[in-house]
Amino acid sequence: MIEINKNYNESNLETMAKMPDNFIDLTITSPPYDNLRNYNGYSFDFEKIAKELYRVTKQGGVVVWVVGDATIKGSETGTSFKQALFFKSIGFNLHDTMMYRKINYIPLTHNRYEQEFEYMFVLSKGKPKTFNPIMVECKTKGSKTNGRTFYQTNSQNIPTEGHKNDAVKEYKQKGNVWEIPTNAGTKGHPAQFPEQLANDHIISWSNEGDLVYDPFMGSGTTAKMSILNNRNWIGSEISSEYCDIIEERIKKAWEEKRKEKDLQAGTIFGNEM
Repeated sequence: MIEINKNYNESNLETMAKMPDNFIDLTITSPPYDNLRNYNGYSFDFEKIAKELYRVTKQGGVVVWVVGDATIKGSETGTSFKQALFFKSIGFNLHDTMMYRKINYIPLTHNRYEQEFEYMFVLSKGKPKTFNPIMVECKTKGSKTNGRTFYQTNSQNIPTEGHKNDAVKEYKQKGNVWEIPTNAGTKGHPAQFPEQLANDHIISWSNEGDLVYDPFMGSGTTAKMSILNNRNWIGSEISSEYCDIIEERIKKAWEEKRKEKDLQAGTIFGNEM
């Protein structure tokens, strides 16, 4: 039986072979793609991994697949779209095509506009069982609709005519293009997953106590943010060099979590006094 809250220094296919069917609530990962990143020379069988992810994902579970494309001989490869379509062909729903926009992308010299985003394909096994939307403040909150008729959806998701001159609400659901600064990179790892990106997907598609998996654990960001958000987790990382980085970040995350609990306990005790 597989242990949870552990990173496995092996291929993700080996790790998933230990898992029973319908085991994982949420997968968040960013695989190496199109040789854009140097992951110590390791390669992976995408189709086998995708099929195993479908098997181990619970009904209603979600896979967040963050990926981009290389440009070869003047043409983007389209690997991202090919992978999304393959996921659909084996049973996943393409629940949402999101984008991760890099606020501080690295400018290069091209005869085209600079690449500043990656796709975040949100794939679900059936209808997602969990969605905790992140809310953002409306820029025009409190203002009126100037007498215009607008349309909204009711609890049955049926369009209904809104009221003229209604005030704009204070908050709305965040859109599906997320602007997040890129990480400078953990020492010894070329492409650290942004913590905010992992954090926000964990919050959105899982609940406390759920099990989160990262088949390409890299520098351990998914594990760290799972710990801080009270989720269980499992990781796979074939590079032993990167596993050392993961273990160090996990240790620090548990220390941070312990300090947080101690602070909360002290606050409660102080209030009682």
